[in-house]
Amino acid sequence: MLQALMNLLSLCWKPLEGDNNNNNINPRGGGGGNGGDFVRDGLVWSKDIGRCSSGEFSMAVVQANQTLEDQSQIESGPPFGTFVGIYDGHGGPEAARYVCDHLFRHFRAISSEGRGVVTAESIKRAFLETERGFTAHVSDMWNTRPNLATVGSCCLVGVISQQTLFVANLGDSRVVLGKKVGNTGGIAAIQLSTEHNANLEEVRHELKELHPNDPQIVVLKHGVWRVKGIIQVSRSIGDVYMKHAQYNREPIHAKFRLCEPMNMPILTATPSMLCHPLQPNDSFLIFASDGLWEHLSNQNAVDIVQSHPHAGSAKRLAKAALQEAARKREMRYSDLRKIDQKVTFLSRCN
Repeated sequence: MLQALMNLLSLCWKPLEGDNNNNNINPRGGGGGNGGDFVRDGLVWSKDIGRCSSGEFSMAVVQANQTLEDQSQIESGPPFGTFVGIYDGHGGPEAARYVCDHLFRHFRAISSEGRGVVTAESIKRAFLETERGFTAHVSDMWNTRPNLATVGSCCLVGVISQQTLFVANLGDSRVVLGKKVGNTGGIAAIQLSTEHNANLEEVRHELKELHPNDPQIVVLKHGVWRVKGIIQVSRSIGDVYMKHAQYNREPIHAKFRLCEPMNMPILTATPSMLCHPLQPNDSFLIFASDGLWEHLSNQNAVDIVQSHPHAGSAKRLAKAALQEAARKREMRYSDLRKIDQKVTFLSRCN
């Protein structure tokens, strides 16, 4: 049976920059009840094992030189259980930082209205409150920082409460379950999240159904499908230039401005939801933004976690992804500082 013991792994290609508070995971200290104590080994900052209220976790961060656009978050304690957030920013760091500062606060406040009972609806409401807040922030800053309208973040959240996993997702991050296969000793990789990337046929179909009179709703550019030829994801926090016509105009950069009038929002901040009752053979979870899955398949990642001791799992996954990235680019491991890739993942084990 799946017990309270958890391994939470977090990896990012860049160190997490942020305040040392209870909302942000930072390899230099602070964050989400996990504390600091990160050790550096070459490119990898890691914490092999630590404790949160639900059990144990392991983390790793792979450092590069560019400005970090991503954030990740672990919060745990009564009455809501454990909250994991992966925020993969694009266009700048502001949206991911805003989400990290506000989404959990909204979730906690909304859950308190229901005496701490977690529901899919309470999580969805927290997403939409965060979206409203960021849109108001863009409005307040329009005269001085109009390009905030072009900043956004994918958002993957997992909440474990009362032996149920709730998953909410915007964008193309992913959560994968490692599930034991009977008594064989094998482990199966089960993808639990729905992704919202225009490269997926079902996402293009959804967009065309929502915008039947727009033949340019998805455009293939340089071998990559993009919404309106601009952005790959169809759901996000932020990116208000694709949601509200008043922000799709000068002075934002011309590459973000649409040629035709916007009669309805093109992107949405309504997350896809999944509720998964935890089963005895559910072994662990990996939460990651798209960067990890570019280099490791679901099954490869699950096999790495399963075949080694839990302590240090995050560092192991980080190094495996780095080695695969180097192999694909015919680069040396030491050259990977030059690669601009980002990934955050977390894992749950019994």
